[in-house]
Amino acid sequence: MNHSITYLEAICAAQRKALAEDPRVFIYGQDVGNFGGAFKATKNLAKEFPGRVLDSPISEDAMVGMAIGAAIEGMRPIVEMQFADFSTCGLNQIVNHAGTLFFRTEVPCPLVVRLPSGGNTAGGPFHSQNLEALYAHYPGLVVMTPATVEDVYTMLLEAIKIDDPVIFCEHKFLYYHLKAEKLPTEGLPVGKARITRPGRDATIVTYSAMLHESLAAAEELVGDGYEIEVVDLRSVKPLDTDTILASVARTGRLLVVSEAFPWGGVAAEVVARVTAEGFGLLDAPPQRLNSKDTPVPFHPALWGTHRPTASTIASALHRLLKL
Repeated sequence: MNHSITYLEAICAAQRKALAEDPRVFIYGQDVGNFGGAFKATKNLAKEFPGRVLDSPISEDAMVGMAIGAAIEGMRPIVEMQFADFSTCGLNQIVNHAGTLFFRTEVPCPLVVRLPSGGNTAGGPFHSQNLEALYAHYPGLVVMTPATVEDVYTMLLEAIKIDDPVIFCEHKFLYYHLKAEKLPTEGLPVGKARITRPGRDATIVTYSAMLHESLAAAEELVGDGYEIEVVDLRSVKPLDTDTILASVARTGRLLVVSEAFPWGGVAAEVVARVTAEGFGLLDAPPQRLNSKDTPVPFHPALWGTHRPTASTIASALHRLLKL
């Protein structure tokens, strides 16, 4: 049996494969070189590919700006942010330059910005945010949110090949908590959701780390005689509305679960689309469950109540099933 590989190791493996197969690919970011990155997602890559895994200044604005210039000249840069939160320091470059470049000039901008996203114990307000809805708001950007070892590997490889700028939201909590026996040779195309668990009584639409909390909640409700269908979005831009509507057509009930803040988020977008395009499919008002609308707390006990968990998802499902 093959050595099991973690979510984090799959990210490193995808980058290694891309560097080996395409001389246009390079990695740029703070401490990504000999140090191997803040989370070791580029471990040993600087030694294996001299001159192509480059340490950047501590300026997210400069990092993305340089990468955009390289992309314009035909390279395929991968920019690693140390934390997703810090990417807002490069927001202007990402949304106003990379996102609009092809629209303005018809010159492609094949750029991947890797965002270590989401909460972890004692991460606090500056190292725990989920910014996928922020970037999905802007035209021209692809936003990926892989939830499994297999998807983080195949989707990162796909992101590097896409001619549009990609915001790649990889969840820090999954780095060491997820393992797979081997890496896949192919995956679903970008923009295609996956029915992770079939069911008949209600649909959960979710993504990233909340997939695993949702699956645990669905398993909990089996004891009460309910079969919950779980849809993993995989990417939030593009968003696979067809798969969502098909699932709601089967179950008649919808709960959207996201670790991000509630106001104007992915959960709100999914509920809006289902209400507008599939109102007649619903047997009950669609519901959403997000983190609390407060900065992310430091204390582990507070953090545990701030984000959705299997227990709170199960409670939300019970309420939905009674509507």
